[in-house]
Amino acid sequence: MKEYQTITEISGPLVFAEVDEPIGYDEIVEIETPNGDTKRGQVLESSDGLVSIQVFEGTEGIDRKSSVRFLGETMKMPVTEDLLGRVLDGSGNPIDGGPEIVPDRRDDIVGAAINPTAREYPEEFIQTGVSAIDGMNTLVRGQKLPIFSGSGLPHNELALQIARQATVPEEDEASEDDEGSEFAVVFGAMGITAEEANEFMEDFERTGALERSVVFMNLADDPAVERTVTPRLALTTAEYLAFDKGYHVLVILTDMTNYCEALREIGAAREEVPGRRGYPGYMYTDLAQLYERAGRIEGRDGSVTQIPILTMPGDDDTHPIPDLTGYITEGQIYIDRDLNSQGITPPINVLPSLSRLMDDGIGEGLTREDHGDVSDQMYAAYAQGEDLRDLVNIVGREALSERDNKFLDFADRFEEEFVDQGFDTNRDIDETLDIGWDLLNMLPKDALNRIDEELLEKYYEEEEAEEVAAD
Repeated sequence: MKEYQTITEISGPLVFAEVDEPIGYDEIVEIETPNGDTKRGQVLESSDGLVSIQVFEGTEGIDRKSSVRFLGETMKMPVTEDLLGRVLDGSGNPIDGGPEIVPDRRDDIVGAAINPTAREYPEEFIQTGVSAIDGMNTLVRGQKLPIFSGSGLPHNELALQIARQATVPEEDEASEDDEGSEFAVVFGAMGITAEEANEFMEDFERTGALERSVVFMNLADDPAVERTVTPRLALTTAEYLAFDKGYHVLVILTDMTNYCEALREIGAAREEVPGRRGYPGYMYTDLAQLYERAGRIEGRDGSVTQIPILTMPGDDDTHPIPDLTGYITEGQIYIDRDLNSQGITPPINVLPSLSRLMDDGIGEGLTREDHGDVSDQMYAAYAQGEDLRDLVNIVGREALSERDNKFLDFADRFEEEFVDQGFDTNRDIDETLDIGWDLLNMLPKDALNRIDEELLEKYYEEEEAEEVAAD
């Protein structure tokens, strides 16, 4: 291990130093300042005679007299099952006052790519307890399903609700493939305020969710460079719990917009040619390296499922961050500003939302046999009601037929009874689908053209529909 005092330039979070030997990409660096402080960094770029280093703790106090030591290894995460119930900072250091972590081993945070031929297709249901997700945009084990939100919307509350409620249904727990598997949550927060961090921790401790969780906290006043490390530490922990210890792990990452802003800051410091809206051209690749770490592996009991959360600047889903995220992931859940202003919680708009793997994760043996048909029919009826709302603004409700008015009423009740459940209500899939049938019973039987006849015979109650029509 060589030590250099050859710093030539300091630019934002980057330090440039001259070297006389080859230095590996991503190698860990220790920088000792003249006042005796030691800061950690990572080699960002290495060329003949010169390296650029991103400093995790910020470059304050570093000058040309500082010493630079290259440790000859990449950044690693100490992993152990004892991490469950612990709270760590964005660099993986404990901040909960607990004992030091005694790891089983130390894993590279970049992770190993899953061989496509070894991937198992995701097709097993995860119950979040949120009707708009479970009923309409079902989450499947091994899937990556982001939440698209906006500034000031309650995505953090939804994240906490999913973290404390998400579970593997009992019938799946007993399945042959998953015998002995447990459920765990890895929560990675990037660039959040101290107030948000306190709210997260209070909720985790109040509900007991912390016992099955590993929490990584990168605060807004922490160095932005640390945000590029936090999700990788979280995912490395999740992979260990899933593929070595057999857990079904749900990884919640918030806020990916702060992560991408950190990439842009580093790119500007490196004087890179910017891509769309100033973000680096490699952002797609960088995001894919994170999102593609979700999945299942043949022969392993566990799984890694991701729910990345991002705030769309200006509520614009064509912005590079949601745009690229949508290309890589398998759907999206939209948090809607209009629904939020109406007091609906969680304000999930099911119309633009999508889970591309839903069809494989529902149905007989996974959820109830009527799940797919109920979801399709409610989606179609709600979309029709939404279209009629626009028409009512022009011609008035009196100009509509009795049938159209039923669809308008359906749209109102769908939002009030199905979507609006609050952040503290946990519904199992049977309760969600029962509410769906109650709503569909408002409509004439001949309007339910997306539901199989056998299911109509079993679940549709004509007497109730007639009572609703009479009212």
